[in-house]
Amino acid sequence: MSPDSSLPARALAPRRHEEILRRLGAQGSVSVAELAGFFDVSRETIRRDLKLLSDKGRLGIVHGGAARFEPSEPAMSLRSHENAGGKAAIGRLAAGLVKDGMVVFLDSGTTTLAVAQAMADLRDLTICTASLKIALLLCHVSGMRVHVLGGEVDPGEEAASGIDMLEAMSRFRVDIAFLGGGALSPDGEVTDFTRAGAEQRSRMIALAAKTYFVLDSSKFAKLTPLRIPNFQRAAGVIVDAKPQADIAEALARKGPELMIASLM
Repeated sequence: MSPDSSLPARALAPRRHEEILRRLGAQGSVSVAELAGFFDVSRETIRRDLKLLSDKGRLGIVHGGAARFEPSEPAMSLRSHENAGGKAAIGRLAAGLVKDGMVVFLDSGTTTLAVAQAMADLRDLTICTASLKIALLLCHVSGMRVHVLGGEVDPGEEAASGIDMLEAMSRFRVDIAFLGGGALSPDGEVTDFTRAGAEQRSRMIALAAKTYFVLDSSKFAKLTPLRIPNFQRAAGVIVDAKPQADIAEALARKGPELMIASLM
């Protein structure tokens, strides 16, 4: 018997809340219409359920439903082994966009680290990054000139951040930038955890000739607190799996190209 079949129609509110959160954990997002039909209650009842759970910080409300709310990002050391195959595939596709002689900006994060690993066979590149791991990896590669963008080091992210880092970014002419992000929201938009992160990524979109977000599928249909200004001006979003149809359609309306990497 599935978990769904054990719930009676018109289940009491606590049971509905448990099931809503279970579905969010499994699917990433839920719709008001779907939940109202399943529980055999009105859409207004479901909206009240979602509002109550949102007020408790258990989910985020989006148009037509709700999504998982992620208020903060786990440390890089905790994320490093998650979906390694998907991140490697994203890295290979991203590295294929890089040409000899380019100036490349690599954001901090585990997926951008996979991009750096896939670029190790390239030559005659100038690399700009605030990531300590990426700098240490690529500074030993022949033909690469690595610039570490200064600032206060965030121990969780193992990268520099802050005003000094933002100022250092502006000194470079960047051909292509690969950025991380907190989530790919149900509205088809890459969002972030912090104001500093959102501002940094917004500035890089404006600075680079072409910018790509690199996000693995664990970040689909989630909500993080901050929007990234200028997101729609990015050239593309590189992922390891196709998102839900409504997310893909919403992203297409925003403008950036959806690019799905092959897992080989």
